[in-house]
Amino acid sequence: MTLALGCIADDYTGASDLANALSGNGLRVVQTIGLPDAGLALPEVDAVVVALKSRSIEAGEAVRLSRAAQAWLAARGAGHILFKICSTFDSTDAGNIGPVTDALREATGGGITLVNPGFPGTGRRVFQGHLFVHEELLSESPLKDHPLNPMHDANLVRVLARQSAAPVGLVPLQVVAQGAEAVRQALHALAAEGKGSAIVDAVNDGDFEVLGAVALDQPVSTGASGLGIGLARALARRGQGAARADAEWDALPPGKDHAAILAGSCSKATLGQIAEAARTMPVLHLDIEALAGGQDVVATALAWARPKLRNGPVLIASSRPPAEVADLQKRLGGTALGARIEAALAAIAEGLTQAGLGRLVVAGGETSGSVVNRLGLQAFRIGAEIAPGVPALGVIGTHHAGLRIALKSGNFGGPDFFARALNALA
Repeated sequence: MTLALGCIADDYTGASDLANALSGNGLRVVQTIGLPDAGLALPEVDAVVVALKSRSIEAGEAVRLSRAAQAWLAARGAGHILFKICSTFDSTDAGNIGPVTDALREATGGGITLVNPGFPGTGRRVFQGHLFVHEELLSESPLKDHPLNPMHDANLVRVLARQSAAPVGLVPLQVVAQGAEAVRQALHALAAEGKGSAIVDAVNDGDFEVLGAVALDQPVSTGASGLGIGLARALARRGQGAARADAEWDALPPGKDHAAILAGSCSKATLGQIAEAARTMPVLHLDIEALAGGQDVVATALAWARPKLRNGPVLIASSRPPAEVADLQKRLGGTALGARIEAALAAIAEGLTQAGLGRLVVAGGETSGSVVNRLGLQAFRIGAEIAPGVPALGVIGTHHAGLRIALKSGNFGGPDFFARALNALA
């Protein structure tokens, strides 16, 4: 296998988001969960997205995992590595975007790293180095209330500089509008000043095509699915890649009837999707206080769900509005409580699959990571797009082969996302 593109994603929903974007732009793609086992047979593809659960872990461990993924991809001929991050730049002043970007740049020979987390399809745009979520600055959007990584600064040059060993520069939109050669010259000048990376503005798909062409000049870039689309189109212009083989997805066994949704995200979008789903299916809200008190909420949830599966999909949620989340964290413990909730949802997913689950939708990046790890899933084929950034996935490998699954970042999808996802997985 010789890859046109290797990708390292810092969470599982982000990996699916990127795989969806690459697949929709002419690349044959497989998403793996961590580094594949030696015995896992992968089909001939143009790109592999290695999904890590490294966004919110200790920076040194995130670097170690990312370096190992880079070495695995490079050994399979990947000419360029994209470090895929969240389109809302989820991070803290300790990392992990800066430390991983620095480490990947060092591992691949230096240069300057182009950075842009934008994705116009989901309303994420970068202008004058500032990240906008639709019409709002990141720091004024609902991401300011993120329970793990609240984002209070929309200036990505400042945010990335606080995490990085080398200074960070900016290539503004007026330079990008002049084309790829102008961006190359600007990056060369910033590198001569000692900059290790640069935020490069982009507000539409045409801008990302410019960024994709320029990013391929260097061995590493950092960004979200907007940059992934630019890279895929640049590779196509170079004659690399092939049309996505829908037959590979169609050859998977049909999804079984039993279906469930697990929601751990507390985003405004997910809360609205839960409310919409409650009109057509049974919904169980996990008792967080009971979980914190040591009660077996997993057994309670499974006892509630199993008899209902034969009649249609069920939804189990730990999601709460931001004010309620803040109160629970204050009273019951923040990080530790979050870990217990994710573990409970993952255990519920395992119990449901043992009951014959064929279709599973998971909302929330951390929740998705916990569920995928608990089920021991190894890799996915990429199916049709359910919503911007969210594809249908078909499990391949030795664990739960044929299970159809959707992993949704909390902020993605419209109010009817859950119904659309279940239909796409059928």
